Amino acid sequence: MKLHTIALNINDQVRTVTVRTGDTLLYTIREKLGLTGAKPGCLNGDCGACTINVDGWPMKSCLMMAVEGQGKQIKTIEGLGNTLIQQAFVEHFAFQCGYCTPGFIMNCHSLILKKPDADDSTIKEWLESNICRCTSYIEIETAVKSALEKNKHHSN
Repeated sequence: MKLHTIALNINDQVRTVTVRTGDTLLYTIREKLGLTGAKPGCLNGDCGACTINVDGWPMKSCLMMAVEGQGKQIKTIEGLGNTLIQQAFVEHFAFQCGYCTPGFIMNCHSLILKKPDADDSTIKEWLESNICRCTSYIEIETAVKSALEKNKHHSN
């Protein structure tokens, strides 16, 4: 078994970790670095519970090898702070059990960064990458629209 010592820039902090070639980024950030916000769900890229941001884009961390994270800016839910999308999820009751919430928030955070003028169809398209078994998605869409609107006012 080959081991690699790598440096990962996670939440604006460089962390050194020893990984196996086949270790996923999800496994590494949860088990080696103690950042448990990204959740293991399907472990094959279907559910989105493990979504993080890599260079500002949403990434399902169960599909990315840890060694691929070198030289990238990685952000987990623990590194967000108090963002507009987090506030909107609370204000609009956009979660129930909460298991999928970190993945949705990371996906929506990227949407706000990358598509600040997103229309309804773009929002729906982005939300398709994550699965929630508890909500009707209406609250999540409402939260995203609210955060996008507030982002426009903060940007002006």
